[in-house]
Amino acid sequence: SFDVDNDAIKFATERLKDYKNLTVIKGSYKDIDIHLSKLGIEKITGGIIFDLGASYHQLTNLKRGFSFLHDSNLDMRFDMEQKFSACDVINKYSENELVEIFSKYGEEHFSKRIAKAIVNNRPLKTTLELANLIKNSTPNTKSKIHPATRVFQALRIEVNSELLNFENTLNKVINLLDIGAIISVLSFHSLEDRISKQFMKKYSLNCRCDKNVPVCTCGGKILELLNKKPIIATEEEIKQNPPSRSAKLRSARRI
Repeated sequence: SFDVDNDAIKFATERLKDYKNLTVIKGSYKDIDIHLSKLGIEKITGGIIFDLGASYHQLTNLKRGFSFLHDSNLDMRFDMEQKFSACDVINKYSENELVEIFSKYGEEHFSKRIAKAIVNNRPLKTTLELANLIKNSTPNTKSKIHPATRVFQALRIEVNSELLNFENTLNKVINLLDIGAIISVLSFHSLEDRISKQFMKKYSLNCRCDKNVPVCTCGGKILELLNKKPIIATEEEIKQNPPSRSAKLRSARRI
């Protein structure tokens, strides 16, 4: 089990203390090949599960700066030993860089307005300062989603290199999976799910070679999709656990 958050490691280690076959690693899953090699593990024989994004604990912890529901310092680091935080992004990135990450990672329609407002009102230090600035610099809409939601998502992804780490790790894991091993991805927003979907689709094709290549050299299909459409939470589960409404699970078997 991999995590960079000391709080998560402490909680999980205590909760799972009766499982003697568990090894908890303080580190990013992006270095999975290095860590498995140190443990003498050459292949993932059973399977691997990616549980992406921020945890409920992180999102609701008042000191971590992930949420705009309570005022706290702009932080959003999964790894509290990391120096780079959301405060650095907001106060040091250029206007064009802010527009790019808000558009790319938040799919925010008003990225230019928000970025301009941020640059004109620096320094910004707290979550409520930023959330109120976003609210005041964008048009009123009938959406039930708070106007700062997409920007906060984009900041979190940027601070923790979430999508880049995920995509790079998938490309490592495909070579670590043993025959019969299952790869499962639990994602919570469309950007993560899109990467997962495209990855599994690519490796489930009979041929991945360039169409101009006369002879197949890719080795053919190496993943078998276990569910063509993502598995989502039932209405009953959503009632018991509201955050599960956005969860999507995709799985495939190495063949």
